[in-house]
Amino acid sequence: MKILAVCAGSAEILPGKTYKTGIFKHPVETGVMIDREGLIGDKICNRKHHGGVDQAVYALGSIDLDWWSKELARELKPGIFGENLVIEGADSRKISVGDRFATETIELEVTSARIPCATLTARMDDPAFARRFAKAGRPGFYCRVLKDGVVQAGDAVTYHAYSGSPVLMPEMLETFDKNLSDEDRARYLAAPIHDKLRAKLTSA
Repeated sequence: MKILAVCAGSAEILPGKTYKTGIFKHPVETGVMIDREGLIGDKICNRKHHGGVDQAVYALGSIDLDWWSKELARELKPGIFGENLVIEGADSRKISVGDRFATETIELEVTSARIPCATLTARMDDPAFARRFAKAGRPGFYCRVLKDGVVQAGDAVTYHAYSGSPVLMPEMLETFDKNLSDEDRARYLAAPIHDKLRAKLTSA
């Protein structure tokens, strides 16, 4: 397993829109520093829904990217969905909150699934894309940074599965904004989910 691409972007205006977004990510050839807030130099415009220490890095598996290329019948380049990292051999359908990915220099812990939004729909130029993205169950995964460092394409990655009861990315996507059973709520809260979801579940 290795990092196939490290992607960052600047603030750009979406076609037909007036607001700026950081969703346009492109592969970076040199090493990039990652700290607790994410990739240094990468632009995040909507801090209400993106970024922060518990959503510092957005990663996608190469299996996800390959699947979407076949699904959309065109080659998709790394960064197309706004992801910061593409990890070889990872499949977000099988990734759980609490899973960890480490290189020699950094360590990431999965906190949540990526939820499709209007910006992603506009980026893909498909009014129905958010529904399509949700139905596919391949959302990629947000991570918090446990160890800061420099990362670049080609770095070897070690994967460590979460030892507790799993909360898988497709499940997080499916249960977004829905009521959980007491059993599922307890399972979610036992895992290292991101702070916004934890606050929501503990106040419900």
